[in-house]
Amino acid sequence: MTLVRYNPWKEIDTVERRFHSLFDEFLPRKWQDFTKFSEMPAAEISETDDAVYLKLEVPGMEAKDLDIEATEDAITISGERKSESKTEEKGFTKSEFYYGKFHRVIPLPASIQNNNITAEYKDGILNLTLPKSDTERQKVVKVNL
Repeated sequence: MTLVRYNPWKEIDTVERRFHSLFDEFLPRKWQDFTKFSEMPAAEISETDDAVYLKLEVPGMEAKDLDIEATEDAITISGERKSESKTEEKGFTKSEFYYGKFHRVIPLPASIQNNNITAEYKDGILNLTLPKSDTERQKVVKVNL
């Protein structure tokens, strides 16, 4: 006779997989696409001695659809995505529209000059150059031993 150990987590994993597959089966394909479409844009932030650089991925949007606000310690980006897909088949045209608003506040690692920001939008990528404030650049921290 072989001794088999019971693993309760295996049962929970199985139930979780089945639960997720229910949503995949019963949600129409267009609703699955809509949930992906309204997600927050991906962001990448980097910093040098002089500036903070922020890159956001906002495909399928025009620059006029984006609203960017800046304070000394955060950037707020909001917008509305609009997408249209058309398929023509056997003399019928199927057209679907997807809409989704987003609003994202990104805290910054340093104080910036919010009146001196440069922005560039090309191929669905928004690049912001946020120059650091003079007090931030001249900040020296003394380390005690």
